[in-house]
Amino acid sequence: LRQLTTLVAIADHGSFSAAARALYTVESNVSGHVARLERELGVTLVDRQRGGLTDEGVIVVDRARRVLHELEDLAAEMASRGNEVTGDSRLGVIGTTARWLLPQLLGQVSRAHPRVHVTIHEGNTSSLLPRLQASQIDAAILHLPIDEPELQVDALFAEDLLLLAHSRFGLAGCESASLKELAKIPLLLPPRGTALRRIIDRAAAAADVELQAQAEIDGVRLLASLAFEGYGPA
Repeated sequence: LRQLTTLVAIADHGSFSAAARALYTVESNVSGHVARLERELGVTLVDRQRGGLTDEGVIVVDRARRVLHELEDLAAEMASRGNEVTGDSRLGVIGTTARWLLPQLLGQVSRAHPRVHVTIHEGNTSSLLPRLQASQIDAAILHLPIDEPELQVDALFAEDLLLLAHSRFGLAGCESASLKELAKIPLLLPPRGTALRRIIDRAAAAADVELQAQAEIDGVRLLASLAFEGYGPA
């Protein structure tokens, strides 16, 4: 276990020395643990010249994260064999949801399971989904659809998408705007490849229009801020 923990620390912190600091040990111990693991597996896990993981090292780290997480779950399960649930829970949440959902969620968890320690990781779907698949977080609240057969996906709620437009644009004051109207105006949009952009592009395709991106902004709060400042509708 110590060897696996050491290798994961190298992956997370980027070097033997940084991993040693994170593990509160000396660099020689880190090097020794990795060397023993390499001998046991018969492969090189860390490229000493480049400083990063080898292809085999990436595979082992991915499996090691799952093993270590399973052990954490096992320890928590054994500790909670009575009526009280204990342990750590790591939850990923997209920023648009975190502000209104987390106060309710954390309050309910605290009251129902006071010995559960919750760690929140804020991000977007594109950044949180790989962490969920790598078992770096236990669960995540993300934008749908998610087509990953190894994950259990449940729809929790639906959010409305709102158009923000400064008063300098003709859309200001309108109760609604069609996608055909929006296709005539350069917009501030999320970057291509993000979950939110895929939702918008699918809606545009269904309406048989193509939206124009004046700029692509990664972050809903930044999008809203720029729209309020008048840089463009978002």
